[in-house]
Amino acid sequence: AGIHIGGGTHVFDVIKRSGIPAIVIPGIHSRSDIDRRMKMFSHGASPEKVGIAYHASLQGYDTFIVSDISSNTVTVGVADGKIIGALDACIFAPGILHGPLDLDAIRYIDAGKISANEAFSHGGILKHANFGCMEELLSAEDESAILALDRIALFAAMEIAGMQILVNEYSSCEAIFLSGELDNVKKMVEYLLDTKTIHFDKWSAAIGCAEIARDVHAGKKDVLGIKVDRSPTNKLK
Repeated sequence: AGIHIGGGTHVFDVIKRSGIPAIVIPGIHSRSDIDRRMKMFSHGASPEKVGIAYHASLQGYDTFIVSDISSNTVTVGVADGKIIGALDACIFAPGILHGPLDLDAIRYIDAGKISANEAFSHGGILKHANFGCMEELLSAEDESAILALDRIALFAAMEIAGMQILVNEYSSCEAIFLSGELDNVKKMVEYLLDTKTIHFDKWSAAIGCAEIARDVHAGKKDVLGIKVDRSPTNKLK
């Protein structure tokens, strides 16, 4: 789901043809080993969010929450070193571009005016703001831009607070990490949650995925509760 660019597929194909040793990192979904209540939703988080969570774990934390706020908003809960659940942009908190389907979107889909994917791809905060892209929004300083950022901060904070309920059921939450390009949202989220957060920049997903590859190559058998499959049939073909 979301706007298809093709960059990820191209990178996958290039690495596949190169012969470079590589691993495939899964996302979080209903067949993942997570809290069974969170299997209510088919999809929770894409693989790069697992990378961000792993990078966070290497900072010395076992129980924490990661919320990646950018084109979409995705929140991942980790308890005792294991991912226990995740909430994707199509479920709750909107991002800049992507967001959940509201009643109007459902009506437009039923009427054949748009596809479900188009509704999701344009369900973010930009649909109520007069900006064509994230860069325009972040460079503007008018009331419309302020309201848009207030909205994304509010819903991200609500999603994090909801994930805290799940995480705290397992163990006391040690830290909240925010990642993504929206640095100016950090203070608003902290104000709403009444707690300090740790901020990662836009490279945290790439760094985390590289750290996963490094540690799997070194023999790691488990990544935040995701078992490493080294069977011959699991090689890229």
